Amino acid sequence: MNRPYEEIVQCVACGGDRAERMRVVVDRLWEALKDKGVSWVGFYLHERGDELVLGPLRDKPTCSPIGLHGVCGRAFRDGKPRVVHDVAELGEDFIACDPRDRSEVVVPCFDGGGTCWGVLDLDSHQIGAFTDADAAGLKKVLEAAGLTS
Repeated sequence: MNRPYEEIVQCVACGGDRAERMRVVVDRLWEALKDKGVSWVGFYLHERGDELVLGPLRDKPTCSPIGLHGVCGRAFRDGKPRVVHDVAELGEDFIACDPRDRSEVVVPCFDGGGTCWGVLDLDSHQIGAFTDADAAGLKKVLEAAGLTS
């Protein structure tokens, strides 16, 4: 699926604190991708212990907090993007916030010291909606917004 990450990169370079920059990224991604198969966009933040809590999101509430055993938790722990073709294949490792979700891409976010502080998560109701190219494009968006190093 052709997604306009390069165009989004041009729109997200902004000042403000981390929360403001996350909000801009979520809003820009949602507006660009909601009609291209994406059902949800949001950040999960590591604030304490073995869980992630919901940060800025679009377009519906979801699970929070979540443990570090799901796709978001694995991306956070390993520091590597995760592309899930079909969430049904994950079994117990899938945290089903919306039972209609069928695929997912998660990209970790790092501060200047290399510490992972959270993840950007996108979901789709379509199987196979995301590829490694999506993960790379999302990383570029995060870099442009100063949300990962």
